Amino acid sequence: MKRIIVQSPGRINLIGEHTDYNNGFVLPAAIDKKTIFDLKKNGSIHSCNVVAINVSEQLSFDLTNFQPIENGWQNYVMGVVAELQKVGAKVQGFDCEFGGDVPIGGGMSSSASLECSLAFGLNELFELGLSQWDLIKVSQKAEHNFVGIKCGIMDQFASVMGKKNQIMLLDCQSLTFEYYPFDLGDYQLLLLNTNVSHTLAASEYNTRRTECETGVLALNVPFPKVNSLRDVTREMLETIKSEISAIIYRRCRHIISENQRVKKATKALLNKDFKSLGALMYQSHHSLQYDYEVSCSELDFLANFTKDLPYVLGSRMMGGGFGGCTINIIQQDEIAPFLALVTAAYKAKFGIDLTPYEVTIEDGAKVIATF
Repeated sequence: MKRIIVQSPGRINLIGEHTDYNNGFVLPAAIDKKTIFDLKKNGSIHSCNVVAINVSEQLSFDLTNFQPIENGWQNYVMGVVAELQKVGAKVQGFDCEFGGDVPIGGGMSSSASLECSLAFGLNELFELGLSQWDLIKVSQKAEHNFVGIKCGIMDQFASVMGKKNQIMLLDCQSLTFEYYPFDLGDYQLLLLNTNVSHTLAASEYNTRRTECETGVLALNVPFPKVNSLRDVTREMLETIKSEISAIIYRRCRHIISENQRVKKATKALLNKDFKSLGALMYQSHHSLQYDYEVSCSELDFLANFTKDLPYVLGSRMMGGGFGGCTINIIQQDEIAPFLALVTAAYKAKFGIDLTPYEVTIEDGAKVIATF
């Protein structure tokens, strides 16, 4: 094989936000937005040339000597290659171009889509023999070490392991997971992209992780077996409330309550109790807004706009926060009139055009063609 075309999707997360890097539970799925890589061997040992079609930019680097740049898509590409090298994968010179339709900054994890597509493609092209979990971890570490965002494993997991019309319950501690049929009946998933991406996102993400770790250290004193917030109940948290700051308390409270909501949401899905599922989504947004403080006025406006509409069962912010999308469960035949209402109201409030996405649940990373 000299050339391969592969794709890996973005993802939605029905519920379970910021729980993944706390070893908790998440409920993601791969979607019909993807990043496509066209890769070929170039016959060299060390030379790599990459074209980013969407932004008309190029990158060339030597496999024996490359470093992160200040910021940009280039770090995601080089990060994947660097992590493949760390696990002993013998990547040689390649040329590639890539593009896709996962919105940047939309909370659908365009970064994981890029990382997983490239890792998957290089694994196939050079017959590296890495497993799906190897590729997931390589992609996650690329974001940690080259991009500088200490993300959890959910996004990369969903991009690689997704299955059509299936949602996945992932235990981020044991890395065990189950597929569940995803059928909303007369309802549809609708994403509303705020088209804002506040600059706080990257720095505050890492701050939240540190705040959670601070909470765990405090809990270790009375509860030595606690390794992460996954191991903590609300009752345990209350015993150290006077020993920690109000901020650390709220951060921990969000993670503990969100893990419970994921479990309840899974049961609601199995029982086709979509009303209860929607109520859990609103609870999740409230917790993300007030306890975890990763929302923003645009996201709050969109979630609140739906609360009194009988044909919208649930809404919440999705992703890291400070911009991106809300995820909504809405009656299919009400989508068009709803969009007319909400886009006009959002434009009047913020002067920004809203972008809606009706998404479907699709397969994870796969080969499109080989030559």
